[in-house]
Amino acid sequence: MSRFTQFRERLLSPVGLHAVAFGVLAVATILLGIRVGLDWRATSASSQDAMAGHQAELRLLLMQTAPLRGLDKKVELSRQQIDEFYSKRIPPSYSAILERLGDISSKSPVRLTRGAYTQAPGSGDLTEIRMDYGLSGDYPAIMRFLNGLERSQTFFIIRAMALTGQQSGTVNLRLEFSTWLRPEDAAASGLPMAEAPAKESSTAPGNADSDAAGNGKGR
Repeated sequence: MSRFTQFRERLLSPVGLHAVAFGVLAVATILLGIRVGLDWRATSASSQDAMAGHQAELRLLLMQTAPLRGLDKKVELSRQQIDEFYSKRIPPSYSAILERLGDISSKSPVRLTRGAYTQAPGSGDLTEIRMDYGLSGDYPAIMRFLNGLERSQTFFIIRAMALTGQQSGTVNLRLEFSTWLRPEDAAASGLPMAEAPAKESSTAPGNADSDAAGNGKGR
């Protein structure tokens, strides 16, 4: 019997067939393991990329929301500061404005003449009170009065100034300035509304006295 015949008989025998099946299964198992390993590596790399993307999105969101952190506390602090400013710098009534102006003028001293008061329309949370006054006195007294307005605890804003004449050391000055009242206090004052738009600081010196007439209350 030839060797080929013997090999074929052994191969086709039950033991040979089992050996062949085992070899095929072993090869298939190895190939399957290689495929699973490659798939796992690909999946792992994809997961890492996805994780890196999510981390980048999270960092971006943290950067975008950083200004909003503690916003409620900032809003509350701003509200407290506004209330404090109102209580300290905004006069409680029209009479308080007159009292403060009288105090400043007595310390200067200057003479206030021809005072006129109007309310500015549409001023929002606070109502602007516009004042138009004539001042007379020597130059140092005028400067002390202006400095007193700017340094006053009551909030005054100087809008315009115009020199109306100077005689024997006495300076005559037209002064437009403003303060503010709460709307309910302004309504209780009974002051007339100013015409819109508001006057600009372009009053000519020769015409200062001619514009003094109008609605308002003098001191």
